[in-house]
Amino acid sequence: MGARKGAARRPARVVQRQAAGDGVRTQVRKARRDAWSKAVRARFLAELAETCNVSEAARTVGKSRQAAYGLKQRDAEFARGWDAAIEQGYGEIEAMLIRLALQGCESEEIIADGEGAVKTRKVKRAPNPSLGLQLLKLHAAQVAARRAARGDVAGPGSAEAIASVERVLAEVRRRRAAAGT
Repeated sequence: MGARKGAARRPARVVQRQAAGDGVRTQVRKARRDAWSKAVRARFLAELAETCNVSEAARTVGKSRQAAYGLKQRDAEFARGWDAAIEQGYGEIEAMLIRLALQGCESEEIIADGEGAVKTRKVKRAPNPSLGLQLLKLHAAQVAARRAARGDVAGPGSAEAIASVERVLAEVRRRRAAAGT
């Protein structure tokens, strides 16, 4: 049993390939303490899907924006996860803008005095959805290219597009429920 405890305390090892002269050599070394573990990557991608904000997602996991972009360049699997997270996030933005367009964005605040009589009524307006529209316009070409690469070229009003939005919303709800929010 003592040997197993000692083995559990040893730092993880990673394989690293390095250019050496005319070829490549393989070296086994200790994993970096600041490395992007699977758990850190998953938290980063979940936050990216939630916010569509690389800086915020990186800050959440204690990394820099530049480190995130660097990992995206080096790791194709992470890059695919990144693209999926952005697409999911923009799907949520699309759904939010559709809800705003259909249901409006005003609410009424009623302030009562101590006896319950209405003292004031105030109409609150939600933030202007133009920021969300600007974000969609900025990234619409990228999202459309990814969708086309997958063969998902449904029009915005089609049953396929509506089902796609519903799938994205279901995934967002599932992730939120798993995160306890």
